[in-house]
Amino acid sequence: MIQSILDINAQGKVCLVRVDFNVPIDEHGVITDDKRIRESLPTINALLKQGAKVVLMSHLGRPKGTVNPKYSLEVVATHLATLVSAPVHFASACIGEIPATAIASMNAGEILVLENLRFHAEEEKNDAGFAKALASLGDVYVNDAFGTAHRAHASTAGIAEFMPIKAAGLLMLKELQYLGNAVNTPERPFVVILGGSKVSGKIDVINALLPKCDHILIGGGMMFTFLKAKGYEVGSSLIEEDRIEIAKSLLESEFASKIVLPRDCIIADAFSGEANTQHSSCEAIPSGWMGLDIGPETIAEFASIIGNARTILWNGPMGVFEIPAFAHGTKAIAESLAQVTKSGAITIVGGGDSASAISGMGLADAVSHVSTGGGASLEFLEGTTLPGIQALEL
Repeated sequence: MIQSILDINAQGKVCLVRVDFNVPIDEHGVITDDKRIRESLPTINALLKQGAKVVLMSHLGRPKGTVNPKYSLEVVATHLATLVSAPVHFASACIGEIPATAIASMNAGEILVLENLRFHAEEEKNDAGFAKALASLGDVYVNDAFGTAHRAHASTAGIAEFMPIKAAGLLMLKELQYLGNAVNTPERPFVVILGGSKVSGKIDVINALLPKCDHILIGGGMMFTFLKAKGYEVGSSLIEEDRIEIAKSLLESEFASKIVLPRDCIIADAFSGEANTQHSSCEAIPSGWMGLDIGPETIAEFASIIGNARTILWNGPMGVFEIPAFAHGTKAIAESLAQVTKSGAITIVGGGDSASAISGMGLADAVSHVSTGGGASLEFLEGTTLPGIQALEL
């Protein structure tokens, strides 16, 4: 059993909240996408309303266990102050006297952002001493960072052992609800859309979801390994030779009829926006040409299947969406999801590139849920026990 922040009394308590403020920052020190910060606001505001001192912990980038001003969370604290009505303070360290003094001088209903956890190598090593040092700063531990829940780090796993009260934040609960319901109790038809470059990263998800879903639509670079397994000519398209046999076994399994592969694709003579392009059947891509997006016939078939679905889970783009010439398939999937959401279907977009794609197309608010966790959502869908969630179990 996991309790939420709504199940505890946080009044007058110091709540240590693990958030995921690992946001993109440009060379001028400007945050280019604050979605992860905004997603944490319901939890922060709920704790403030209860009268807690809210102390936020996060990592930013990969400073590799050393102090690097480039990865300081001070810029995030400054930005957070523009999104909340409560005072926001910043501590230039995450353990020791500096944060302890700052917390002591805080009033209930105020926020403190600690410096980057990964300035300490002990964070990623899940070091017990570091976890204990973090725990000594507060009374309540809250994990609202689903995006890091698949990592057994000091702030996501180890710390929970030393805290008398632990709870999930509202974003964490939202993620578990949407992803958990999709896997365990989906309204049918349940359709899974998988894309991205490689089969290897999705094999476990396919194995876990094939028995549970009604269709799996496969696009992106990973589709060519499946097409090769069927004996098709795929030209210079991306394939994983060491995964062809696995793809073949899936296509010959008892669930093979659920797998829907593309019929046609957009091919190019180079991996470039300036390349020559043409339309091709997926059965015979010419030598020297590579598939970089799904084609119009496939888009129509996928859209038809999505249109009849009641639960849809999408993880991975359909093509090289960063290049406009090869973004049509991904855009069409996003638009199909937005359309079917209007008719009451539950539509969930996994984190990572598909989340970036749908956000870039301005359709993130047109689906039921966009996950904040790329690797975490994939591992959850595989049925893996996530350390950050297991640590919250009472």
